[in-house]
Amino acid sequence: MKNLINKLSKVYELSDVVYQRPNFTYATTTKENTISLITQLRDLEGFSHFVLLSCVDWIEDNLFQLTYILNNPTQKYDIAIRCMIDRNEAAMTSAHYLWEQIATYQRELKEMYGIEFPGSPRLNENFILEGWDNIPPMRRDFDTKKYSEETFFPRERPSSNDPATYMKSRLHPDEWDGKIAE
Repeated sequence: MKNLINKLSKVYELSDVVYQRPNFTYATTTKENTISLITQLRDLEGFSHFVLLSCVDWIEDNLFQLTYILNNPTQKYDIAIRCMIDRNEAAMTSAHYLWEQIATYQRELKEMYGIEFPGSPRLNENFILEGWDNIPPMRRDFDTKKYSEETFFPRERPSSNDPATYMKSRLHPDEWDGKIAE
């Protein structure tokens, strides 16, 4: 894999290369190079299987990190290509034409983080959050507690039982006197 990373480094700006396991490597590139890089990995390097597209919200840096994970089934190797995009203008070139299933991941990231993927099919259709009118819920500035308090009615918390005591009372109700045997 180091040979491949060296080869790719001659064409693309790669940084933060991490050899996570013997068969899994992470590398970071620029937003502008990401789609070209994953296209080369698919077309020329044997990474024919798309595994996952995920996002991390680095609110302190005002960035989102997108991670595209690809698999080379013949060599049994995975590579994760990361790029950073601005949170305030969260948009990334769509890669749905490389693997059709990427469109589903892009729809999810649009709904959960507010990231635009221009040209991606069905991007603006409801995916999970029908009728949602708040900020995207996976952004770290979304206040889950406040949302829950404003949306749902308060209710009593269920009582909890010590598992050992509870099981003794259920298994041996005739012998149970409410005390834990010593």
